Amino acid sequence: MSGRPLISRTAMPGLGLSAGITLFMLTLVVFLPIGALLWQGAAFGPAAVWDTINRERVWAALWLSFRLSFLAACFNLIFGVILAWVLVRYRFPGRRIVDAAVDLPFALPTAVAGIALTALYAPNGVLGSLAGDLGWRIAYTQWGIWLALVFVGLPFVTRTVQPVIEEIETEVEEASATLGASRWHTLRHVIAPMLMPAALTGFALSLARAVGEYGSVIFIAGNIPLRTEIAPLLIVIQLEEYNYGAAAAIGLAMLAISFAMLLAINLIQIWSRRRIGHV
Repeated sequence: MSGRPLISRTAMPGLGLSAGITLFMLTLVVFLPIGALLWQGAAFGPAAVWDTINRERVWAALWLSFRLSFLAACFNLIFGVILAWVLVRYRFPGRRIVDAAVDLPFALPTAVAGIALTALYAPNGVLGSLAGDLGWRIAYTQWGIWLALVFVGLPFVTRTVQPVIEEIETEVEEASATLGASRWHTLRHVIAPMLMPAALTGFALSLARAVGEYGSVIFIAGNIPLRTEIAPLLIVIQLEEYNYGAAAAIGLAMLAISFAMLLAINLIQIWSRRRIGHV
């Protein structure tokens, strides 16, 4: 037998070339835009950045955007997991149509989605008129914004969790049942820990998409300052006025808040993986 070491060949090139391509693309697509934003904020000046952010209208828009994005992501976390479970575990008429419809927010332009949602939920729309008869108003309120954010973020949770559910054998549930566990106990102590990392990833993706969403929200929001005005709209307004420093300041605030939220989610993911490993 030859003493030559075995060479492990993979489809991807070596570490040096792969890392070089990866770093180049990350720099081009991610690091440079973020660096440009930081540079623009630094050129604007820390005092000017704070004066721009520290206004009632800006704080109201930031609070509205992140609060509704978080609530929409929480809803998508629950409903998206249930939807993925139904699509994987059950066979019913129209299942393929429902499965294909999950990807519709990916393919549909956000502006078109906003127009469609507004047409449905406006006071003179089909669903909006029915809600009006019950004394509810959806379009041009925060409910309309939340609905649009749910629409664009749902596929991220469903498509992230769906492959994990496909890998969970039904024998796992049957074994838990034979040991005397109830359905709730099996769901909480057997299924949920397996789905938690993927579900949190989908939650983070849904949250990130909702925070920066503009096209599907702008038509249904009403854009009333201090009430239904989102932070991305304020950035667009500043850009239209050629006030690039103020736009960068609001963008920096969104970047900082988003980074803090995603960091917290990643820490929870690490904790959940370690917990599963100890189990």
